[in-house]
Amino acid sequence: MNFLQELKRRHVYRVVAAYAVVGWLLIQVTTQVFPVFHLPDWIDQAVVLLILVGFPIALVLAWAFDATPHGIVATDAQDAGANPRMRRRSHRAGTTVGAIGVLIALIAGGAYWQFGRRATSPAAEAAETARVATSRPDGAQRNPGMVAAQPIPAKSIAVLPFENLSSDKDNAYFSDGMQDLILTKLADIGELKVISRTSTMKYASHPDDLKTIAQQLGVATILEGSVQKAGNQVLINVQLIDARSDNHIWAQSYTRTLDNVFGVEGEVAQKIADALKATLSPVESAQLAAVPTTNRAAYDLFLRAEFFANKGNVNYVPADFRAAIPLYRQAIAQDPDFALAYARLSFAESGVVWFGSGEDDVRQLVADARAQAEKALALQSNLVTAYLAFGYNAYWGRQDYPAALKAFAAALKLRPNDAEALAATGYVLRRQGHFDAAIRAMQQALVLDPRNSTIADNLAETCAVVGRYVEAAQYYRRALALDPDNYQARSDYSSLILVSSGDAARALEMAQGEAPQLQLERVQLLMYQRKYPDALSVLAEIPDSADAFNYQSGPKLLWQANLHRLMGDDAQARALYAQALSKSRSRVATLAGNDDKLSFVWNHVAVAELGLGRLDDALAAAAKSQTLSTRSGDRFFGMGVTGLNAGTYAQAGRADLALPLLAKAFPTPPGLGTTYSPATLGLDPVWDPIRHDPRFQVFLQQYAGYKPASADAIVPNAAGPATPASAASNEAAHD
Repeated sequence: MNFLQELKRRHVYRVVAAYAVVGWLLIQVTTQVFPVFHLPDWIDQAVVLLILVGFPIALVLAWAFDATPHGIVATDAQDAGANPRMRRRSHRAGTTVGAIGVLIALIAGGAYWQFGRRATSPAAEAAETARVATSRPDGAQRNPGMVAAQPIPAKSIAVLPFENLSSDKDNAYFSDGMQDLILTKLADIGELKVISRTSTMKYASHPDDLKTIAQQLGVATILEGSVQKAGNQVLINVQLIDARSDNHIWAQSYTRTLDNVFGVEGEVAQKIADALKATLSPVESAQLAAVPTTNRAAYDLFLRAEFFANKGNVNYVPADFRAAIPLYRQAIAQDPDFALAYARLSFAESGVVWFGSGEDDVRQLVADARAQAEKALALQSNLVTAYLAFGYNAYWGRQDYPAALKAFAAALKLRPNDAEALAATGYVLRRQGHFDAAIRAMQQALVLDPRNSTIADNLAETCAVVGRYVEAAQYYRRALALDPDNYQARSDYSSLILVSSGDAARALEMAQGEAPQLQLERVQLLMYQRKYPDALSVLAEIPDSADAFNYQSGPKLLWQANLHRLMGDDAQARALYAQALSKSRSRVATLAGNDDKLSFVWNHVAVAELGLGRLDDALAAAAKSQTLSTRSGDRFFGMGVTGLNAGTYAQAGRADLALPLLAKAFPTPPGLGTTYSPATLGLDPVWDPIRHDPRFQVFLQQYAGYKPASADAIVPNAAGPATPASAASNEAAHD
């Protein structure tokens, strides 16, 4: 019997045919069905690979074994001349053996899906990316602006800032708005990894080294574009580039008038999806085709408002949010069904509430922001931006953390790879005290928005809260490498150095810069060093603005009063305390209904009352502050408020009231936090009135010798003077 006859006798031909049919069907199911559930590309590749691996297994089984009525036996043991019925059964059994080979491949694939997926879940990938991108075994930083080395999905894209080719440079808002609208449409495609605007905005429109930029952002493709607006005419040029080969994948020009430019962003997104072979669900196709408005005036006003709102969101400047609000309102007046404008108006109003100084009518803004978000959802129930707006209103405006998480979850259900929704989820979880879960959410957001210095800063601060000081320092260095002018990160890093090591001198080096917040940080550190005249001198240089001395930091008058009291100038201190009290009480009225912010302001009232010698009023105000903080449910800022009130009680000589709160400000294990730690207790003069109280000494003894990290571990190779930052200070810049 020759080899071909032997293959036929052993039914190998039938196995090959059966395996080919079943394998082809599986591949079709994989490529058609998996994208609907937005499963990553590697799953498709794994299924195909496992089918190929299973083929030789099926051939070996078909050659060696066959199934008979007596069970599976070695083929050689069968009688080649068996009766026809037996042969027919054996033929069918041979096909069964082939199916067993396919089954083996499927079982292996299932195991890989179950366990491999678990090992490489988005949270795990994000955590590993953040870890590798920011650290080396020696503690030094490894190119903090780079995404960790990992496979870059082919269906990934970054949209660089569009070039404004208009002769009128004031039309920059139009090119910026067009870029943002296209990016938002792309983000609605679940199969694509789309890098957030924050990470791309600092690049040039047409940079030379696209390959390096793509590596920094973790994408395979780059979209470049330009917009030229002249009168009623608009010319939009876009080109999609494979960053790995620097080859153009697709390019197109769109000539429009302002009367028919609507929807071009959806057309561009659809072309990109086609070029990248992204499969869209019916819902996603409908989202791409949807046009936010067909009213020319409303469209233009909306893009102008977006220009200011995006600036406000990047720099946390309340004035930019305020500038956007009337433009959104005018856009809505032109088109009352403009759902996106309602949503963005809500967001801008919430931005004023959160980042404002407390001078605005907070209650009215919060109520209106909620109404605008609800209107947007009523007009368009699947609008991601509307869910984000409702989430920010619940978080920033009402401190309704469950409602905020529900809204952000709804946004993520519609757009699973939305970095903003992921980061916001992390910020809310942090407020609830779920710090580990918050860290995981922020790490995922940082993968999708890898050059976002603000996310890196907030991630660092959250790591510090749970005592992961060295990891926190790595994220701070990443934030500052991405944006040397991020004064918030520099100030936070300075605080980390102090609370982790007690090295005020090293912390002072990190706090250099001209931003008011950095100046205030230096004032505090000079107070810890008992250099009160120097602190007063630095304080005098800070402009007395509401944004520099906001609801959290307190009035400038209060800082001056405290320094004069520490210097022994009681008469001057009392005069300043009286003025500070008046200013703080006026803030109580404007912040009515916002327990989180009011908890800080009532502490300022308590300090001023105490400085004026009104002990009972001071104790009552401190108790009010603590009650509001507890009621707000804020476990993040709440620790800071608790520490402030403990200090106020200490200044009143009430160790019995101070120590229980101080213990709350030091969760278990000891030393956690970003403001107070055992390392600062010996430095801060606020504890001087009870420093020799036996109860305070017992408290100190609990932490004797406790030092969670050395300054060298937190600041490898020491930190030189900072790059001066010029942005306005806003202590509430934390999300």
